[in-house]
Amino acid sequence: MTVVTRFAPSPTGRLHVGNLFTATHNFLLARKAGGRFLLRLDDTDLARSTEAYARAIRDDLAWLGLAPDAEYRQSDRFAAYDAAMERLRATGRVYPCYETPEELEIKRKVQLSRGLPPVYDRAALKLDDADRARLEAQGHRPHWRFRLEPGRVDWDDLVRGPSHIDPGSLSDPVVRRADGGYLYMLPSVVDDIDMAVTHVVRGEDHVTNSGVQIQMFEALGTEPPRFAHFGLLTSAEGELSKRLGSAGLDALREAGVEPIAVVALLARLGTADPVEPVTGLDALVGGHDIARLGNAHPRFDPAELQQLNARIVHQLPFEAVRDRLPAGMDAAAWEAIRPNLSTVAEASDWWRVVEGPIDASVAADDRDYLGHAEAALAELAWQGDVWHALTDALKARTGRKGRSLFLPLRLALTGRDQGPDMAALLPVIGRERALRRLEQAASQG
Repeated sequence: MTVVTRFAPSPTGRLHVGNLFTATHNFLLARKAGGRFLLRLDDTDLARSTEAYARAIRDDLAWLGLAPDAEYRQSDRFAAYDAAMERLRATGRVYPCYETPEELEIKRKVQLSRGLPPVYDRAALKLDDADRARLEAQGHRPHWRFRLEPGRVDWDDLVRGPSHIDPGSLSDPVVRRADGGYLYMLPSVVDDIDMAVTHVVRGEDHVTNSGVQIQMFEALGTEPPRFAHFGLLTSAEGELSKRLGSAGLDALREAGVEPIAVVALLARLGTADPVEPVTGLDALVGGHDIARLGNAHPRFDPAELQQLNARIVHQLPFEAVRDRLPAGMDAAAWEAIRPNLSTVAEASDWWRVVEGPIDASVAADDRDYLGHAEAALAELAWQGDVWHALTDALKARTGRKGRSLFLPLRLALTGRDQGPDMAALLPVIGRERALRRLEQAASQG
């Protein structure tokens, strides 16, 4: 069996990390099994769906490296849904209903007032052909409901374990509106059948939907796929909404977050596995196990993402970032500066330090010391570990040690009191610039 998963967003808005949590696990599950990962745009809501949002979804997935093997649009498949409706109508599994929304709301309130669950009473099943003809002659257009069969629906959930629903506690779901438009439930099932989807991986808010859809699969003569329902992602403030803000990819890109950092974090949230810095998707694919997800609601923390991003940046080779680095910055400079970065974009700040000019303000009682430093550096061969050769010479010449030995040098050479390892950075600054900066610092005042 070829494993086939799908990510099915609606192009009615931008993706947020909650959507991408779903996309990540569908992608990794398919890739680990050597299967197929599909993108299905659920755009049956033609009024709200836009091509701009569809394009943004594709761009976001491409940025993350979650490339689908195929793309489908529900708006291209209305004929398939119509055919499924006819099959279900012929077997009595869908039926027309004529109540208005106001009438249904009155029924619901009456049931609640009597302490009863607000379940549709199937009054439409009592209508005969003459009743339906009369209602339609009066201008009433029917909406259609899927008739649920009695008896518990059970399945073995890949995350939650043994799961079930009781159809008797639910209203028969509306699958087609009076205006002819389809709701989510039936088209999703028809698509999963036609696209040979084997695993449906989604949030726990779809558990009841899955129980209902299992009956739809069976009514259409098809074995249901495997289901996996994970705890919904939350933010520091609670439930994660579609508000982009700090959880949107635009904001993450602008903040310099690496796409692999986003996927690496989402791949491990909700599991007991540690979040680890990786530089490619292959490491995540190999370690993925959908059963490791739990029922708890994992928390997306932007601070954790930033920390992970820095750890990943510290591992990125020069070839992976060279197109994003300032002109003239080579591999040696990248390796010297990399350990001090949180994002690749910050390399530009340190490259300005390397190339200069810098604003180095040193204490008056350090100026003679920096004069000695210039003289000592001028005497040294510019080879090997120049930094430690310089500090060893100054320690012997001046008796300084520790902070008083190192800090004035760093300030004079970089204009900053902290930063990359000077043993790696000094060769990047270069001999002439270093001598000139030491001379300028020594002559201040």
